[in-house]
Amino acid sequence: MPPTPADQRNPGPGAVGPAHNRRDGGADPYGEGEPDTPPGMPATVGDLRGRLRLADSWALLKPYWVSEDRKAALGLLAFVVALNLAVVAINVWLNNWNRVFYNALEAKDFPAFKTALAQFCAIAAAFIVMAVVKQFYTMRLQMRWRTWMTNRFLARWTAHQAYYRIEQSRSADNPDQRISEDIRSLTTDSLSLSLGLLNSVVTLLSFITILWTISGPISFALAGHAVTVPGYMVWVALLYAAAGSWITHRVGKPLIGLYFQQEQTEAGFRFGLVRLRENAEGVALYGGEGTEAGVLKDRFTLIRHNWHWLMVYMRRLVFVNSGYGQIAIVFPLIVAAPRYFAGKITLGGLMQINSAFGQVQGALSWFVDSYASLVNWQASSNRLLDLQDAIERAERDEAARDGANGIVVTQGSAAASPTTPSTTPPQSGSAPLALLAQGLVLATPGELLPPGSPALGDDTTAGHGQILTTPFDLRVNAGERWLVSGPSGSGKSVLFRALSGIWPYGRGHVQHPAGARLLFLPQKSYLPSGTLADALCYPAHGHTQDAAALRGVLVACRLGALVERLETADNWSLRLSPGEQQRLAFGRALLQQPDFLFLDEATSALDEETEAAMYALLVERLPHAAIVSIAHRSTVARWHGHHLRYERAEAVRGAEGATLDTATASHKAAKPWAAQLMRPVVVAG
Repeated sequence: MPPTPADQRNPGPGAVGPAHNRRDGGADPYGEGEPDTPPGMPATVGDLRGRLRLADSWALLKPYWVSEDRKAALGLLAFVVALNLAVVAINVWLNNWNRVFYNALEAKDFPAFKTALAQFCAIAAAFIVMAVVKQFYTMRLQMRWRTWMTNRFLARWTAHQAYYRIEQSRSADNPDQRISEDIRSLTTDSLSLSLGLLNSVVTLLSFITILWTISGPISFALAGHAVTVPGYMVWVALLYAAAGSWITHRVGKPLIGLYFQQEQTEAGFRFGLVRLRENAEGVALYGGEGTEAGVLKDRFTLIRHNWHWLMVYMRRLVFVNSGYGQIAIVFPLIVAAPRYFAGKITLGGLMQINSAFGQVQGALSWFVDSYASLVNWQASSNRLLDLQDAIERAERDEAARDGANGIVVTQGSAAASPTTPSTTPPQSGSAPLALLAQGLVLATPGELLPPGSPALGDDTTAGHGQILTTPFDLRVNAGERWLVSGPSGSGKSVLFRALSGIWPYGRGHVQHPAGARLLFLPQKSYLPSGTLADALCYPAHGHTQDAAALRGVLVACRLGALVERLETADNWSLRLSPGEQQRLAFGRALLQQPDFLFLDEATSALDEETEAAMYALLVERLPHAAIVSIAHRSTVARWHGHHLRYERAEAVRGAEGATLDTATASHKAAKPWAAQLMRPVVVAG
């Protein structure tokens, strides 16, 4: 059977729903149609993704500035701040130059005009040098911050198999994109926005006194009373900026959620493209190009719909910002013109007022000018906060595993008898190198188990869904050969995951012998991109093994044609056939020499003769290793002396053998799978 193509039933990460809300019923391939309503948001995050989570964002950003890199970071930050202050000082210098230059023009004073031009050259040179140096060191600080945050997220994401738990629970979509792109956006925007805010504050403090002084008072009659407003241009700038900020926020606030969803839909589209590329052969063999193209078009339609609403709200925001900026060009001149025409200020004074007003108004308008960046910053922060919450949830779940709530894996030098009560953790004994499972109940991820669930006794275990097995015990001694069989979909692979320690869903205790090496070979082993030697030695690097040993393993596994390609870098998961990949996995087992080897349909792509050769190789090269195989072929049975068979339970009974009560029976009726529990039974080999 050819490999199956991408699963069309599961839209995958980033797909938030089907394409919908098109007026033309989907007949608009070029994006000219407009959706009636904004695309839907998942209920699980719809209440957070559009919120301003400033306190949470600060908690996300703060750790770097108190980390082991804080001295270098604070030193760079101080230098960049000093450069920002220098730029503000240059602007003050330029403001004074405006008055001198325009007064020279008004007086037709050519010597003063030439002097002013020479001063401008000095001002421009200083500004250019400061701007270049500031940009360079700002980018250096951005990369240091991004590096630290990336390493921190990677460490937590990969620790305790949190990446696996998140994928199983689907608690955060596209963590790869969040780590690679959102951290970059967050650190870059955080620095640019904070430095911009600092620059605005310093500019305001520097120019507000100048504007107050040179604008002078304005007098007018109000209700028959003479009113004089000192430094009136300052108050005008404050009112103008406050009105602009309020309008901008009202118009642009929906952009936070839209930017969040844009990142999500873009990631979903990329996921679909990569999935098609990785399953190219299977899709081609099935002739599934049309189906895949339809799925990708649907994902892109989500991007287009969300983009339309980004266009709508950005149009409104740009309209407000552009109008605000254009009016600000002539507004100070209009307000100050009466005093100029009254002869109270010179042309140089008018231009200085205009320049100072622009600086004050610009400083007060930081919120207006930076709103689009603030929206993108908050969207990136929210996505990283969601990922951080998902990682913390996985960490809490790992810490909460105690056997009664979640399957717990411990290390021990020996094993307890399988007759030990299932509620008691395994105890150390005298038998060395024995892997134990006691009171093991397997379940799938999902909703809460019902109180008094028959397979779990009186406990309610959070985060677990369908119960797969009744409680059972298992002991695998070193050197034993075990075959695990049963109906497809009964939870045999879940058993291997639970024994490895990556599957917490269910209840019970698993004990690994101290110091024992365990290796699990799934039906389709992971092959990293890189050299063939790296793929063969994974998770170690290819250079850790002698080249002669690698060549010998390839020949033994009937992969002699690949000997000359050990140092060739390629995407081997796409280059090798399924049978070659499985034989390469056997080569890994020979290299790693495990004490316990678990094979999950690891020969499904091999013919019977090659399968027999691979098992014979294991028995010869790993004589003292325990081998546990999941297989449907009867030909595999002859290599095993023990047999664990999954049988359908004839009736669902409680932990003490009690029959179902009324409440549980109603649950059984609501959940048909409750009557399909499997009972793993050890049968004669």
